[in-house]
Amino acid sequence: MSSKILIGLTTCFIASTHLMTSALAETGKPDAKETVLARINGTTISLEEFNARYKENLKFFQFKAPSKQAVLDDLIKRELAIQEAKKLSLEKDPVVIERINTVLYQAVLDKQLGKELEKIKVSDDEARSNYKKSPEIRTSHIFVALRPDAPADQESAAKKRMAAIQESLKQGASFAEVAQNKSDGPAAAMGGDIDYKTKDNLDPSYYQAALALGKPGKISGVVRTPFGLHLIKLTAIRAWEDADQAMVKRQIFDEKRAALFEKYMDKLRREAKVSVNASLLKD
Repeated sequence: MSSKILIGLTTCFIASTHLMTSALAETGKPDAKETVLARINGTTISLEEFNARYKENLKFFQFKAPSKQAVLDDLIKRELAIQEAKKLSLEKDPVVIERINTVLYQAVLDKQLGKELEKIKVSDDEARSNYKKSPEIRTSHIFVALRPDAPADQESAAKKRMAAIQESLKQGASFAEVAQNKSDGPAAAMGGDIDYKTKDNLDPSYYQAALALGKPGKISGVVRTPFGLHLIKLTAIRAWEDADQAMVKRQIFDEKRAALFEKYMDKLRREAKVSVNASLLKD
């Protein structure tokens, strides 16, 4: 798995950007022993530097590498654009400054955490053990919407409504029919079914309450989440053999990566002076 903090750039873009940045970072006045390949106003690109960088970056291209002429043309275009940007003092533009800061943020994470990220490994046994503790589950729910900051009268009405629903179930009403007729939200049309979900795709309170039911077919008591009130029916637990095992490994990798990130950021915060006016964060 990649050790990069941010992913999603195309292979060609990564390679060409890396090549351009590397090659031009060290251009300028050539050494006496170097042969000048190109000169862009006061900036030079030496043949030796260009060849070294070009060869280094060929590994980024899997099927068709660009010609040297094409890469040189891109380098020249880039340098011309940079020189024009400096003429326009774009480095002082707030939007550009923010973009530069974003690049610096990404760069420091890659430099400081890159080697640690390369050490992250997820074995089959670890993935299987982790999955058994937090399997993918299928549930249905009867849902009564209620905001966390709802006034007392709305909360009381929601609880009375849920109590009436529970009474209907006790009298033998079908969970799916009650969900269709009484539940809020888009899942009502499917009898409350929300299909298979992983732990990461469900509210923690919802997931833990559903998993605690243990056996498919059981129905929970009222569960409160930030979205409202739920009655949850566990309908299935996907076996490890049927799970997307590669996805499970990716999730564990992401958790380990996030832990490294938080540890590093906690260190930076402890070493800095940070103050927050929490009273201004009221929702």
